Amino acid sequence: MTRLDVSKHVLVSTHVLLQKEEAERVLKELGVTLDDLPKISARDPMAKYVKAKKGDVIKLIRKSPTAGQSLAYRVVV
Repeated sequence: MTRLDVSKHVLVSTHVLLQKEEAERVLKELGVTLDDLPKISARDPMAKYVKAKKGDVIKLIRKSPTAGQSLAYRVVV
């Protein structure tokens, strides 16, 4: 049985696990804390795919017809 690679699905945004320093820089630039970010479960298939752990920050890169691409951030819970 072959495993489905969820990261290749057309509807799945690109997920990037941020290093601690980069996550801190992004939070400072946005003027927010980890508590202010939307949540993503550590059991989410893409969180597992990028090997995220509780407290990590994931950057989502989405294609946008108007902006070209949009960025969103999630904290792993």
